[in-house]
Amino acid sequence: MSFHRIMVKLLTTMLLVVLCVATTAQTQELLAIANVPFSLTGNSSRPFTPQRNHPEAMLNQALLSIRHDHLDQALKSIEQLVSLYPDFRLAQLVRGDLLLARAQPILTLGNVDAAPSQLDGLRAEARVRLNNFLHPPSSGLVPRQLLQLDPGQTTAVMVDTSKSRLYLFHNQNGVLTRLADYYVTIGKNGTDKTREGDKRTPLGVYYITGKQDGKKLGPLYGDAVYPLSYPNDWDQRQGRLGHGIWLHGTSSTTYSRAPQASDGCVVLTNTDLSELGKYLTAGITPVVITNHIDWTQPRNVDSSKDRLLSALESWRHDRESLDPAPYLRHYAENFTTNGENLSDWIAEKRRVNLDKTRVKIKLSEISALEYPGQANMAVVNFDQDYRSNNLNDRSRKRQYWQQTHGEWKIVMETSL
Repeated sequence: MSFHRIMVKLLTTMLLVVLCVATTAQTQELLAIANVPFSLTGNSSRPFTPQRNHPEAMLNQALLSIRHDHLDQALKSIEQLVSLYPDFRLAQLVRGDLLLARAQPILTLGNVDAAPSQLDGLRAEARVRLNNFLHPPSSGLVPRQLLQLDPGQTTAVMVDTSKSRLYLFHNQNGVLTRLADYYVTIGKNGTDKTREGDKRTPLGVYYITGKQDGKKLGPLYGDAVYPLSYPNDWDQRQGRLGHGIWLHGTSSTTYSRAPQASDGCVVLTNTDLSELGKYLTAGITPVVITNHIDWTQPRNVDSSKDRLLSALESWRHDRESLDPAPYLRHYAENFTTNGENLSDWIAEKRRVNLDKTRVKIKLSEISALEYPGQANMAVVNFDQDYRSNNLNDRSRKRQYWQQTHGEWKIVMETSL
């Protein structure tokens, strides 16, 4: 093998370009030397179509050029990228290695004086960006977790922490369309936040609560901040502590950060956050943070949704009955609401029903989302129009349903 070929393979390996099936013993040896995880599947011939000169698309174009031994083209692409985004550290690192490749073999990614943790972060960023390019969700698939959005929820956000990726969806007449996806940073210590200062990103279903000017909060937060509703009702029931979990941008001196580098927030580049922000509405847009998105055909989502909504409809029907027994069977033994346990709840409902001669209930604006990190659990929100002989009321309700032995039951209920 020529010196040039060896140099290219070393550079390719150190850049973590997960772009082909490795077959030769020499390639396998290089991977072992690199001591980095390396996907052995992928499509190196996948056509590349940059969109609007997006920085990530430009980076991927350069890395593909390296894979195909087109170092001059790779350098040209990287030079263009760093001229537009000089604070994109990963791009600067690739540029430096490409320049060095003209004179000598590259033995590591980033032949610079830098802390190992900094280089490890850049290597991880390269890996997740390229893995996403190689293995995007197949066209037409949707997340199983998004069972149903209500008609007023025109968009939804899902964060797949294992892939450092945020996905934006559009909802029209119950049909989901994937609009965009973005690289994100999560907590330094990963996910499953339980306490203040643990530097973890929570898993759950949250909502955008507003928007703040990030520059007024400090340089770390970039151009904008979108606070999330952590801790939510379920977090509080589980004793999870902490606050200040946001979607926010990056410092003006840094284009992007390593995959795990925040104090628990979900961090996007300022460019991506500006684009995403056009689709975020306070109190309406759900943000589902999960360790894994289960991509599936829409018909499979419909099947799961129908079973849950059938249980909800049965609950509504039984609540209209003046006999509380069928209605109360929908509640789990560990049910709680506003500090009351199941026994307190049953006693209250039996007392209230004594004065009822008729009850009519209509549900509307129903959303249903599987809850991350909890086995067989979903959160259902709806508007309730309650009419009886002595009370007329409209309210917004949230119920947490859990499936046990094939039967859906309510484990928590709150009024919004």
